[in-house]
Amino acid sequence: QVQLVETGGGLVQAGGSLRLSCAPAEHTVRSYNIGWFRQVPGKEREFVARIDWTGTSTYYADSVKGRFTISRDNAKNTVYLQMNSLTVEDTAVYYCAGSIVRSESSAQYTHWGQGTRVTVSS
Repeated sequence: QVQLVETGGGLVQAGGSLRLSCAPAEHTVRSYNIGWFRQVPGKEREFVARIDWTGTSTYYADSVKGRFTISRDNAKNTVYLQMNSLTVEDTAVYYCAGSIVRSESSAQYTHWGQGTRVTVSS
């Protein structure tokens, strides 16, 4: 069972940047497609971005396109989410997840982290 761990969340002012990291507690994520999702209380988990296992294919939600960049370093067994030009609407708990398929649906992801909180202040 692959357990993922997210790090890098925190408090940032609007317009600022954060970089989230996703790495497995054990094993490897090299063969998995990785997605980032986010969730605020009372709302469904929302797709943010995904990257395929080779790192050559990425896809973003419209709400983050041009501001967020997903990347992976398989040598370091880590996936990143660089978040720039943050707004208060980006405040959420961010989760990374692994899947054997490329998908924007959280139902297709079988391995999840515990989440890292991102708070953007105005």
